[in-house]
Amino acid sequence: MGTERGSLRSLRDANRRRVIEALGQRGVASRADLARATGLSRSTVSSVVADLQRAGLVAERSGTDAVVHEAGVGRPPVLISLDRSAGGVVGIDFGHSHVAVAVADLSHTVLAERWEELDVDHAATDGLDAAVRLVEQALADADLPEDRVLGVGMGLPGPIHMPGGTVGSTSILPGWVGVDARAVMSERLGMPVRVENDANLGALAELVFGAGRGLSDFVYIKVSSGIGAGFVIGGRLHRGVGGTAGEIGHTQFSDSGFVCRCGNRGCLETTSAAGPITTAVSAARGERVNVAQVIELARAGDALAQRVLADAGRAIGVAVANLCNLLNPQRVIVGGELSAAGDVLLVPIVDSLRRHAIPTAAADVDVVAGQFGKRAEVMGALAVVLREPRHELASTVAEAVGERA
Repeated sequence: MGTERGSLRSLRDANRRRVIEALGQRGVASRADLARATGLSRSTVSSVVADLQRAGLVAERSGTDAVVHEAGVGRPPVLISLDRSAGGVVGIDFGHSHVAVAVADLSHTVLAERWEELDVDHAATDGLDAAVRLVEQALADADLPEDRVLGVGMGLPGPIHMPGGTVGSTSILPGWVGVDARAVMSERLGMPVRVENDANLGALAELVFGAGRGLSDFVYIKVSSGIGAGFVIGGRLHRGVGGTAGEIGHTQFSDSGFVCRCGNRGCLETTSAAGPITTAVSAARGERVNVAQVIELARAGDALAQRVLADAGRAIGVAVANLCNLLNPQRVIVGGELSAAGDVLLVPIVDSLRRHAIPTAAADVDVVAGQFGKRAEVMGALAVVLREPRHELASTVAEAVGERA
């Protein structure tokens, strides 16, 4: 009899974790959605949701913006989300010249966001100090106690060697090379930390919140100070064996090109990243311009800015065509600060992709701009905890259910 009760308890625990996992991925869902996502019966899902409600860990929401009724008519379904009391997550983004921090609850609602302009190129210590300060401020803004933080996602612009989380030698942040960013930040915050590179975070942001939502196979291209790619394959982020998959910026175009920061010559980044673009426009105009000014000039019809951006787009399109031949994605999402140029950059990318990809791969893919602009990486830092690894989030919340039951 005891064995039977134990088996039933184990089954209930497993079902609870599956429902929590599905809620953690979606943020908000109906009971019918949860049944489809978990493979459980509706009655089982309703029972699990009732347990979670009694524990004060889920809340009901009425709304029409998430799920369409199966028959297309009738009242909208009641939506379920994990309650704020179930905890929250923190995202940290280290950019070339800024630190950003966001706090979200488990319904995927951003509760607070803090940004600080900071040159983090040289000393990791300065960036880490700023991030810790911003995390404290953002948690206070969100009214989320530190002991309710389930995890921290952190992004850096460069390759992150897994599983250790050490910053690789081709990072745009030279002062961080060799730093075990995950361990250092975890020790400073006293919280579990997961580290990803910026392109992977952009891909996760689009997968969970944006233009990649509902897609199983897409590529995210970040065009900024560097050029990187994030791959979502079969609905999951693909990192490669050592975590460095997606270094598209180091695709070699010419043996006699400029020397890249990686040590090779003729990499895509030497012609098509933000630095070469602003350098080319500045030299031709006889005055120093930044990325925002180049984009503004191009939008205003300046032929020089448009040509430089179009040339960059065509080169990026060749690299993207090769990715499409290899991966056959449903969509290519272009993000990063240069994506603000819109069609001036996107149209040449598409033209080049159509020319250089095999016809079937070109026909299968569409190219769109990312939805988050400069916020993509900090949103992705939230998503890396909400989405990856799913079983850890489910386990943490399930333990809270046991404590409150």
